[in-house]
Formats: sequence, structure tokens, C-alpha cells
Amino acid sequence: MNFINSLFFARQLDRTDPLKKFRNEFLLPKVDKKPAIYFTGNSLGLQPKSTKKFINEELQDWARLGVEGHVHSRRPWLYYHKFTKKALAQLVGAKPLEVVAMNQLTVNLHLMMVSFYRPTKERFKIITEAGAFSSDQYAFESQLKWHSQNSDKALIELKPLTGEHTLRTADILQAIETHGAQLALVIFGGVQYYTGQFFNIKKITEAAHQVGAYAGFDLAHAVGNVPLSLHRDGADFAVWCSYKYLNSGPGGIAGAFVHERHAKNVDLQRFSGWWGHNEKERFQMKKGFVPMPGVDGWQLSNFPILSGAAHLASLEIFLQAGIKNLRKKSIVLTGYLEFLLKEIDPHETNFTILTPGKVDERGCQLSIFMKKNGKTVFNALTKAGVIADWREPNVIRVAPVPLYNTFEEVFRFAEIFKKAIHR
Repeated sequence: MNFINSLFFARQLDRTDPLKKFRNEFLLPKVDKKPAIYFTGNSLGLQPKSTKKFINEELQDWARLGVEGHVHSRRPWLYYHKFTKKALAQLVGAKPLEVVAMNQLTVNLHLMMVSFYRPTKERFKIITEAGAFSSDQYAFESQLKWHSQNSDKALIELKPLTGEHTLRTADILQAIETHGAQLALVIFGGVQYYTGQFFNIKKITEAAHQVGAYAGFDLAHAVGNVPLSLHRDGADFAVWCSYKYLNSGPGGIAGAFVHERHAKNVDLQRFSGWWGHNEKERFQMKKGFVPMPGVDGWQLSNFPILSGAAHLASLEIFLQAGIKNLRKKSIVLTGYLEFLLKEIDPHETNFTILTPGKVDERGCQLSIFMKKNGKTVFNALTKAGVIADWREPNVIRVAPVPLYNTFEEVFRFAEIFKKAIHR
């Protein structure tokens, strides 16, 4: 598309946007009594208007039925996790057997590493990206310590080449091959939280399997942002949160994927819980854990209904919109933002964009690396009604989300940003 730097052009794109109705499904924060330009759905998604209805329905059923709500509520609580499967399977490209909503992301990451990081004398290394989100780093460190591994030797953190901001896929694959004989697990973010780089899940997974290692992914910044094909790509496991692009509320219930080939492997080590036990025998209270097939067998506890209701409210919107349609809009929306930013500073005097320029290597987020006056610029954006995200030491993350952000907002942001850097 040939972009034009004008308000008329931005409004024309909004008028012809087939997804424009979904903006009205969300509650928009206000700054000085005006709708904010909310570009931080990569940190916390907006609240769907339907969230209150879904939660109130569960509160009503609880008041009306008490414990009988487990069986007789409009969405029986005993089976609540099953109501999320259709949407989650579509979002991550999986079979319903392979996905479940449960726990929090870091809890799920630990549970998956219990199963898929089983170091031996010969195979003990983990490969990941340098600068992974802190939760991931701490999980890796503690798992290594739990297994009496030396993190300096066992944890391989890959950095971009000197002068570059993101990792080359070829370098990732080469590192996997180099450490292959000693490699137990390869684990990357789907989309890197700081740079916005979308890693090639398929190629990374294939390379890991070729050397006899497992492959897992943290999809916190990928799910609901980019189309995924976890089953086809062959990843062994993945975990994600739901409070970012999935708009399921602060601290909302997380999710997990385990590939179908592991579905009936009862010998795979895991931390077990009552809710992962054979559904038909669960209330017989027998000794001896018998896991349900698929990822459901990794569940620990009964489903948190109120959090799950908020999750369902948002997932219904995703089913209506379709992740492929959202991706189509997202490419244009973020592409327009990139075009406008480059017009502001074509010689990269004041800032540069860390996020890859190729659309298949990024989601909706652009990470703007400020070369000077970064915090001053960010504060000016905030004062002007832009809600974005600051990351130390000097990055402004902006994420125009196709479900609720508009092309006019992208244009207005660029105008505000231009004034902020030239003031």
C-alpha cells in the first residue's frame, strides 16, 4: 500500500476498515476527559464492554445456586476450562486437546519445564534469547539451580550481532547445531517483549528436534497479536498470559499448549494436581494420579470462574473478528505507523526503530529507541494523552492493536511524537 501522511488518508482507511465495529466493544481510558490514544495493549489490554455481563452472570449463578452451580449454572463450573478451548485452539493453531486455560504464565512455564527440561550428564543446556523477560530468566535460573546445574555453563543466551538490534534466524539455528549434543531445551519468546521481534517458531522447533532437544515458547506477546501454528510447527509446549492482547483483565488466567504427540505419555514427568486427574474418576478420591489426555493432564486446581468469565468475554470477540483478519489489519496499521515515524526522522538522528522492518518478523508493536531526550519525549506523549510504555534505558514501546485502535490514532500519535522530539 502507498501510504499518505494526512489526516484525510487515515480517516479514509478507518472508513473502509472491515473491523472498525470492534472498537465499540471496548472501554477506552480518558485523559483530561478525552479518549486516550491507548497504544499499550502489549502491557494490558482494554476491557471489553461484555466483561461485566459475563462476570455478573457467574455472580448471579453463585448467588442463586451455591455449590450446585458446578453442574447447573448456565456455564457449568466443572467444565469451564472447556469453554475456552475453541477460541484458544484457533488463536495458537492447535487442536482443542492441546490447549488449556490455567494458572499464571510463570507457573505454567515451571510446570512445562518440569516435564521438558530433564537434564542428564550429556544433555543439560538451555538455549534462549539474551534479554528474555525477567520472569523467564528467573524461571530458567531457578530450574537450573533445582537440577544442580551451573547456569554459566548450562544457559546459552544468544545476542544480536554487534551493531544489530535483533537476532538473525540463521544464527539461532547455528547455535542450536553447535550445542546440539549437549542441548536439552530450546525456549524462546514468540514475540520478544523489548524489540518486538517475531521469532520463526517452525524453524527453531525443527532445529531443536534435529539435535534431540525439546522446543518451547513463551507467547505472552504473540498470542492474540500474530497468527500461530503450534501444532503444525511441532512445538513441544508453549505458555502465555491473557491480560495483554487477549484483554482478559489484570492478572487474568493464563494458558498452555502441549503437542498432541505427548498427549498420552503418562511416563512424562510432571507436577500433578487433582484437576489434572482422570475426569471420570476425579471425585472417587483414589490414590494414584492418572492424567487426563492432552494438556488438561497438567492442570493442578479447579478453574477460577470469575477470572475465566472475563477471559471468555474477550475470547468471544476474537472468535467473531478472526485472528487472520486482525493480522491483515495489523500489518497495515503498524506499517502506517512505521511510515509516519520514518517521515519524521528519515536520517535517524533522534531515534531508530528496533523492531524488524519485515512484516513476517514482527507483530503490531514498534520499539522506538530514543537516541536523546527519551524520557522527556515520553513524558510529553503522556501529557498529550498518549498511553504508551517506557522501557529502560531508552525505549518507547507503542502497539497499535487492530481490535480497538484506529488509523486516525496512529496519525495523531505521529503528530504528537513529532512535536515532542522537536520542542
